Amino acid sequence: MKKVILVLGMITIALSSCKKESELCSSNCGTVVNDGINSAENCYWLEIQNECTGNKKVFCFDQNTWFNSHVGDSFCVTNEPSW
Repeated sequence: MKKVILVLGMITIALSSCKKESELCSSNCGTVVNDGINSAENCYWLEIQNECTGNKKVFCFDQNTWFNSHVGDSFCVTNEPSW
């Protein structure tokens, strides 16, 4: 009986820690991995890799934001759901 309780306790701890990790990773932040300019669309873009999912997405910003953000920098995108 003690072994069953111990196993159930370990499973509960494992499941609760997974939940906490996923809650922490509902982020819209990541690392700038590439940048550029699309003059046809007047877009100063940054490609950002999400710190939780590893997904990459390209976002357009104003020239000042683009100029001050460099590959390797941490960056959070406001008004954007996690990708």
